[in-house]
Amino acid sequence: MADRAALVTGGSSGIGLAIARALAEDGYGVTLSARTPDKLEEAAKGLTDAGLDVHAVPANMSEEDGIKSLAAAHQKHYGRLDVLVNNAGIGIGGEIAEAETKKLDLQLEVNLRGVYLMSREVIPALKEAGRETNKALIVNISSIAGKYGQPWLAAYSATKAAVVALSQAMQGELANDGVQVTAFCPGFVATAMTDWVEGVAKEEMIQPEDLAEAVRFLLVTSPACIVPEIQFVRPGDRM
Repeated sequence: MADRAALVTGGSSGIGLAIARALAEDGYGVTLSARTPDKLEEAAKGLTDAGLDVHAVPANMSEEDGIKSLAAAHQKHYGRLDVLVNNAGIGIGGEIAEAETKKLDLQLEVNLRGVYLMSREVIPALKEAGRETNKALIVNISSIAGKYGQPWLAAYSATKAAVVALSQAMQGELANDGVQVTAFCPGFVATAMTDWVEGVAKEEMIQPEDLAEAVRFLLVTSPACIVPEIQFVRPGDRM
């Protein structure tokens, strides 16, 4: 059984992988999850080859059974949960007037329903860790689009705004159980999800490691310090 353990969804690249690496480097046993098994295994191997304690479990955040299986697999492997990072998400651009219902539903399922169900399944384990350490943590990856709705990303913006509200509600429910909840609201981050962005070079974007360092910050603040959300913006970005 690990002394501390974390579960990171959407962990095969980008933000999720950077956070998983940081947590593993800091001594956490990490369950790394993503939808695509081959890509997940490659990411996990990169971490285990570096001597880090990582357990790869494929799961689709749009499927309730997959979410339940992921939670069970983590608990079986590590026996505890101190940190949950709900990072899995999907963004599909386009005008509202031309939107396909299946693409709307997919974003609702992964970005909101998946976060809700994943949290639901592991809250008992987080409460147990919180009672022991007074420092369990849920990080829900939202977006700056959840603070300022973006044209041509209406569904994505709506789901990410809902994640902020969900995080606030979670904190209200879990505050007395030693569990802290923080929503991360980044602008453009240098990941594959921003390959479509023109006019902003990757090196000029927020880096995945910036968000990983924010997780580290949250884990060393006192139990009396609750951070409801963190916005990550570039110089000159709308605030």
